[in-house]
Amino acid sequence: MQEDFLHYLWKHKKIELLNLKTVEEEVVELINVGEHNHNGGPDFFNARLKIGGQDWAGNVEIHVKSSDWFLHNHEMDSNYDNVILHVVWEYDAEVYRKDNSAMATLELGKYVNKEALENYRKLFDKTKKWINCENDFEAIEHFTMNNWMERLYFERLERKSKNIEDALKKSKNDWEAVFFKLLAKNFGLKVNGDAFFSIANSFDFSIVRKQQSKLLSLEALFFGQANVLEQDMQEPYYLELQKEYGFLKQKFGITNIGVMPLQFFRLRPANFPTIRLSQLANLYHLHQNVFSKVIKAKTKEEIYDVFAVTTSGFWDNHYTFGKASRATKKRMTKMFVDLLIINTIVPLKFSYARYQGKQIEDDVINLIQQMAPEKNGIVDAFNALKPISKTALQSQALIQLKTEYCDKNKCLHCAIGSEILMQRN
Repeated sequence: MQEDFLHYLWKHKKIELLNLKTVEEEVVELINVGEHNHNGGPDFFNARLKIGGQDWAGNVEIHVKSSDWFLHNHEMDSNYDNVILHVVWEYDAEVYRKDNSAMATLELGKYVNKEALENYRKLFDKTKKWINCENDFEAIEHFTMNNWMERLYFERLERKSKNIEDALKKSKNDWEAVFFKLLAKNFGLKVNGDAFFSIANSFDFSIVRKQQSKLLSLEALFFGQANVLEQDMQEPYYLELQKEYGFLKQKFGITNIGVMPLQFFRLRPANFPTIRLSQLANLYHLHQNVFSKVIKAKTKEEIYDVFAVTTSGFWDNHYTFGKASRATKKRMTKMFVDLLIINTIVPLKFSYARYQGKQIEDDVINLIQQMAPEKNGIVDAFNALKPISKTALQSQALIQLKTEYCDKNKCLHCAIGSEILMQRN
């Protein structure tokens, strides 16, 4: 039995309301169950009850066993002095107030809605499943699922927004600098994301601003900070990069100590970090105010136009510095830009609107719904239970659902879990 389930039963009144009595046989009437408290202190604030015909106003504390009152040391905590009712699943010990009067106690196990209890037991049975509700997931109503997906998506945006706010403080409210760092991380994808982020954090963004008219300077800065210009190589382009990087190091006093190493293993050549760094350099060479252009963009096509960049000429027939390959233009694909929109640009737009005190939920929804859903193990597994992921909003919401609810057994805080508990057998 989880305490969260008892909170659920109390909050949603999934109990036999007409027959409630304390363990002392005093009739209990629920006027107001109170406000659910998710922080420290009693579980429900400002409840209004009638106990034995007398009106009470105060707090309600809930435990699996009444002896948990002492296990949690509530008798020593003045925050619990105003508890008017102790709600428990099992009454195994008497609890007294400071004035030695007995705490009114309701043994909830006697009054629980039997269908809710059976649904709870089914949901949390010990059978090994990918998610607790996988046997019932397909039957969830369309309305419930759609509303929950949208809420989950905004929960995910809120989490990402917090990271952006932290980065903004460190950058002294320089949105262009923050966007560059976030963009760099996502250019590195999953394999090199942290390494690219460490590169972007290893120098001040003002250097990019000062050097962006020179493509070679930007490439030298990125490659040099990535520790890939330290070989003995006679390739003219490589020697130019080495020379330019040496100049930049001396001019700006930069160092690449602490930058994470780049990874090539198990990457397709188009995603090699050398290609992505050159594309990132080209992006900032072609556009002076990338952040402003992205913020103004309303459609994915407008964003595609901003990111319609390729590498410098050397990379037309190279994937690494040391070996030539068949000539081909290394343009950023729409699939790659889609990932940037989903993981960087939409969260940035959301955070920037909040920073300005604006409401742009509709703009965010419109843009994310233009994007095709991501394909990964989590999304594929949910779609096998019920075809649901039709846009990137749903795929992002499903990732949030699995990582923040299913994996943490937070079914009682999930709209899907709540609907299952309310089902009639």
